[in-house]
Amino acid sequence: MSTSSPTIEAATAKAVRVTREALIVELHDGRTVSVPVAWYPRLAHGSMKERQQWELIGPGIGIHWPALDEDISIDGLLKGAPSGESPESFNRWLSSRRSAANERLQPRKRPRAAGVKRRTHARLRR
Repeated sequence: MSTSSPTIEAATAKAVRVTREALIVELHDGRTVSVPVAWYPRLAHGSMKERQQWELIGPGIGIHWPALDEDISIDGLLKGAPSGESPESFNRWLSSRRSAANERLQPRKRPRAAGVKRRTHARLRR
C-alpha cells in the first residue's frame, strides 16, 4: 500500500473583524479563528476606528494595523500565541501615544505678524 504526502500550504487570511472583545480572522481554507483582543495590548488600547484600519501582509500571512504599529501572523494565531511584546516595549509605545494625544489637544498658537498689536475683547465689542 502506498500513501501520498499531502502538500501542506500555509494558512492565509482573507478577512478580519475586530470587536470590543475578539479578533476574528477568516482564512482562505474556510476556517475562522477567534482570539481575545486582550492577547494583543496594542489592539486592546486602540480605538474602534484604529482597529478597523487593517491590511493584509503579503498574500495574507499576517495582519498589520498601521495606526497601532501592530503586526500579527496567521501562524501565531493558529498556534494560540498571544503578543510576544515585552512590557517595556508596550509601555514605551503607550507613553508615546499619550504624548501625541496631548499634543493634539493643546491649542495651537498662531504667530503674530511683526508690528501687529493684540486686540482685546473690549476693543472687539466697540
